[in-house]
Amino acid sequence: MEEQLDPRLRPIPWNIVRAAALLIALFAVLYFGHAWFEPDGVSRPASGRTQCLNNIRNLGLASINYAGGNNDELPAAWSVDKRGHPLQSWRVLEIGYLDQPAISRAYHHDEPWNSAFNSQFANREIAIMRCPEDGGKKTDTSYMVVVGPRTAFPGSKPRKMKEIEDHDGLAHTLTIVETSNSGVNWSEPREINFDDAVRGINVPGILGISSPHRGHVLVCFADGHALPISDKTDPAVLKQLLQIDDGGPKEFP
Repeated sequence: MEEQLDPRLRPIPWNIVRAAALLIALFAVLYFGHAWFEPDGVSRPASGRTQCLNNIRNLGLASINYAGGNNDELPAAWSVDKRGHPLQSWRVLEIGYLDQPAISRAYHHDEPWNSAFNSQFANREIAIMRCPEDGGKKTDTSYMVVVGPRTAFPGSKPRKMKEIEDHDGLAHTLTIVETSNSGVNWSEPREINFDDAVRGINVPGILGISSPHRGHVLVCFADGHALPISDKTDPAVLKQLLQIDDGGPKEFP
């Protein structure tokens, strides 16, 4: 007698499998699709925000690559001449690590950012230096560092990566932060002051940490990872994230 196959073990018809797969795919689109739109419900792809995240991440990785070729030192917040006068921003020092070697080679690093020669570069739009959703001038920057004696960028003196690693750790120390409508040219040696940075996010009337992205601001850490943090982040937490030697916040994000 022919053995009867237990009905529970019979293969599921292909048309049922295909229908189930389509339903699962549709559910995934409906459930996860909101991540591609702005949090205010406006049906607008978040490509600008995604590009902004890529920009700040690439700047962070360029900082690491710069340190790898410069005695383990991050770029100084700004370079100076022999008299200590600021010349250019750290962004100029990194430009050769950002697929812009021609600018790096041509740039007069011994002249100010707005000298007769270097002004040609200051007046050039460098896409990676600006968030696509920033309402400021296209030659201004959306990404800055916070300058203070205990931050990753003390000023004209470079900070060693190992110094950060030996204290709070690379993954717990902020290096680059987003700022909106900065009014600062991408090559200009002007950054965010620590006291202003720790007042909070999106504080009006100051050059501080800010963003056009509703609900959050993009930041990058010393190990190169970048992420959005809430614009409601406690100023005390910002202080701990920015200083390299205070143990860092107990809980973050």
